[in-house]
Amino acid sequence: MAVEAAQPGRLAGRWSPLLVVVAVGLGFGLLVLLVQLHLEPVMSVDRDVVRRLNEVVSPRSYLVNALNGTTRLGGHPVMLWLVGVAAVLLLVRRRFHLTVYLLATATGALLLVPSVKSLVGRLRPVVEVPVAAASGNSFPSGHALGSMVVYGAVLLVFLPAVRYRKLFILAVGLIVFAIGVTRIALGVHYLTDVLAGWLLGVLWLSVTAYAFRVWRREAGYPVVPLDEGPEPEAAEAIKPASDSSRPIPHRWVKATEILTGWVFTFGILYVVGYLLKNYTEGTWLGRFDDGVVRWLQAFRTPALDDVSWVWSKAGDTHAILAISLVFCPIALAVWRQWRPTVFVALTMLGGLTLFLCTAAAVQRDRPPVAQLDDPMPTSSFPAGHIAATMCIWVAIAVLVMGRVHSRWRWLAGVLAVVMPTGVALSRMYRGMHHPTDLLGAAILTALWVGLLWWVLRPNMRAAPAEVRR
Repeated sequence: MAVEAAQPGRLAGRWSPLLVVVAVGLGFGLLVLLVQLHLEPVMSVDRDVVRRLNEVVSPRSYLVNALNGTTRLGGHPVMLWLVGVAAVLLLVRRRFHLTVYLLATATGALLLVPSVKSLVGRLRPVVEVPVAAASGNSFPSGHALGSMVVYGAVLLVFLPAVRYRKLFILAVGLIVFAIGVTRIALGVHYLTDVLAGWLLGVLWLSVTAYAFRVWRREAGYPVVPLDEGPEPEAAEAIKPASDSSRPIPHRWVKATEILTGWVFTFGILYVVGYLLKNYTEGTWLGRFDDGVVRWLQAFRTPALDDVSWVWSKAGDTHAILAISLVFCPIALAVWRQWRPTVFVALTMLGGLTLFLCTAAAVQRDRPPVAQLDDPMPTSSFPAGHIAATMCIWVAIAVLVMGRVHSRWRWLAGVLAVVMPTGVALSRMYRGMHHPTDLLGAAILTALWVGLLWWVLRPNMRAAPAEVRR
């Protein structure tokens, strides 16, 4: 009797995921039908929601900026970066099955969006005060579908290595929900577009997860509940780092040393900048500063203008951030330590704050020549593009040359010289900086990166034994 009583429960447990998938599919099909039939009650709700949100958002620039920042989390650049980083980590850790699953799931979502959009052919909303623009058709929302699939797939893959699973699932759900809401609030999608994107994303995610489970069953692997992740035995391999508990020993002492060093570095930069601004005019150093920039200006041609623009862009905020976001996950996957990642992150954060504070305090004018770039909100000393380029490439060179033993480690040292040199020449050629502004960037890099190297010891292989205990 006990076996017979348990049988219905097992059947319900077996069929309940399929019933959920069927319900989601029917919900998506119903939305497609309602949109295609242009039913007035549904269309009226769609238009009314977009109109009311536009009335609330359009007069408030801070809301528009916040919504634009949030909606970027569901855009192609962030999605591609997230999938790429996760795939690299899985490949480095030799989890090839999970890599294929993640790439196939993400690729399917990338193909679904334009296909369904072209089949339905719904135009985007028209609002009274446009605050954002988007191309292509409206139904379903690509941001809603893509974020549901990509964040959901990454969640499933790394779920076995997560310590607080419910909190992690809640955080991912809130991100996906917020991205969908921003698409309606910005006036580029209707409510039904976002709902359809979520439903189709859940449907595709469920199909790929079920296919992976079927493959595991046929390959002889144990089939586990979905909340254990698609491959729970990979938990130790996909854990970001083995020293996750305390990557830096004596954290408060180290934080005090770093803060003290930041203050001294800022003080040195301010003194140098103050002297250059107030005591070099009319001297040989002042004439040298202006003369070098005017000499470079004499070589300007349309071709060199384009080359200098490319080199200059290699040192702007977006390029440096992209380099950091690519290098740090790879370093984490290969070395399985948070220490190198913390070193790079603090290098960039400290370098940025030192530059902004020093530039605001010194207020040095740009060189007295025709400038090829738009006016910058910061002053000339120290050179921000050059300081950021020096910091990131010197930090990478410190890590690579201290941890890699092949001859390729010297490539990092070469890049630490070539990249800042190219950016420095381009910034002076374009009339944006004096040569002594480069001196400020070099002082900033040497003092700050040297301080972090001394305090953090980024190439240490493990924490001391007493900390591990």
